[in-house]
Amino acid sequence: MNKSKALIYVVDDDPSIQRALTLLLHSHGFKVAAFSSAEAFLAFKHPRQTACLLLDVRLPELNGPALQDIMCERQLDIPIVFITGYGDIPMGVKAMKGGAVDFLPKPFIDQDLLNAIERAIAKSKVQNRSGAEVDQIKRRISTLSPRELEVFHFVAQGLMNKQIASRRGTALQTIKVHRGRVMQKMQAKTVTELIHFAQKAGLVPS
Repeated sequence: MNKSKALIYVVDDDPSIQRALTLLLHSHGFKVAAFSSAEAFLAFKHPRQTACLLLDVRLPELNGPALQDIMCERQLDIPIVFITGYGDIPMGVKAMKGGAVDFLPKPFIDQDLLNAIERAIAKSKVQNRSGAEVDQIKRRISTLSPRELEVFHFVAQGLMNKQIASRRGTALQTIKVHRGRVMQKMQAKTVTELIHFAQKAGLVPS
């Protein structure tokens, strides 16, 4: 695990907990950004990098589970490790169903926390690779002309050239030309790969 490139966010309204976690994480080579509220964390401009969020359940105004919901809505994909002195089983189950990596009761053993962070970082790396792939696909889509984009949508839905030509009221040869350009610009070797790109970009259901 390359700790020097991993950023650990700490969101806890207890200054002593913030300090203790920051010292622990720094001693293990992590970068740390600490916040006293969920609102402050959301206002922060999060760089795309390997990261993990240590999140207290009970926070003033916006609590931990509510922050998790907002992050999901905003597609802020930072793996969460919940830490709490007040958690219960239903709360933990909800957090894990929402995608949390772990739910640790206070006081916790340092190694248990570090193990959870390691799992979160592994998850973050996978998410970042996927996000980079989606960004690249969207950049390629932006190079398509309106006609090419339309043909791309039809092909992604599984339509054949003749069906697309019929729907568009366009000559078959014209559709073949557009389709060839779509394949070239999207750098797709097969129609299956092209459909995969459309799914990744959210143009058609997976």
